[in-house]
Amino acid sequence: MKAVIQTTDPTVIAFASAVLHEAGVPAEVFDGHMSITEGSIGIFPRRLMVADDRYGYARRLLTDAGLEGELRDP
Repeated sequence: MKAVIQTTDPTVIAFASAVLHEAGVPAEVFDGHMSITEGSIGIFPRRLMVADDRYGYARRLLTDAGLEGELRDP
């Protein structure tokens, strides 16, 4: 799996997840439970992960959705 987005902003993760879900691209949020541990101070970013073979397609979808500034460098 590869991370397409890594951010401390939960709204970005939620929107990106919805975009991928609508397109039929399975995605998983990694490190989401760290926010419970950190007390929501925003120091541990969450990662949105997709399968290696869907990575390029996921990046295109998220770019088309206006999230190009949030994409993690390949």
